[in-house]
Amino acid sequence: MRFSRTFKTTLALGATAGLMALGLGAASAHVDATPDSTAANSYSLLTFSVPHGCSGSPTTSLKITLPQELNAVTPTVNPNWTISESTEKFATPRTLADGSKITERTSAVTYTAKTPLDPHQRDTFTLSLQVPDTAGKTLYFPTLQTCEKGSTDWKDIPAAGASEDSVQSPAPSLTVTAAVAAGADHGSHGTTDGTTNSASAASGENAGNDGAAWPAWLGFGAGVAGLVLGGLAFIRSGRTVSPK
Repeated sequence: MRFSRTFKTTLALGATAGLMALGLGAASAHVDATPDSTAANSYSLLTFSVPHGCSGSPTTSLKITLPQELNAVTPTVNPNWTISESTEKFATPRTLADGSKITERTSAVTYTAKTPLDPHQRDTFTLSLQVPDTAGKTLYFPTLQTCEKGSTDWKDIPAAGASEDSVQSPAPSLTVTAAVAAGADHGSHGTTDGTTNSASAASGENAGNDGAAWPAWLGFGAGVAGLVLGGLAFIRSGRTVSPK
């Protein structure tokens, strides 16, 4: 009977510790971006995820600021939101790779809610874009989440070599990888159905989920530790109980 009580108690403690660790991961969730493709010069669907409101207040708008390396994006329609774009005019025309010149670029895209997003629900916002020819560089997309009460400006950029967990409100980002060899991504040009460059997509998703993986491992470790403690408690209890 003592073994049964000790074992059950220890299992409960281990499970509780695991759930608490997983809860820490959920509490630290932030607005992030998942790339469909990260290869330089490829066409990508960049999806921004909004997992919560502002301290319990519903989200009313999301303003995504584009890095200087991008000139234009195509926002994907979300039936629950209206879309507007901000532009930036250049003092001097910018010359593109094909030799053409532009005098302005899209600097930000704003999604405004038709009905405020419940703080306990999530939504996604997708931009179609061409990844710039900047292999090895990380592009940041500062995102202002405005709610009925308050706002969160996801604009912090970690120091070189540091993880996004080192800052309080990390900006969504995309790290550009080496360009795909000519012909290797045949059929992906201009694709907007999410099937582009599946290998790169998987790589991008794994990169975006690295920050969320540690709580699961921490929870698993806590559970294993609980079982070990239960075994030790059983051994000690066996030594102290006198035979009848």
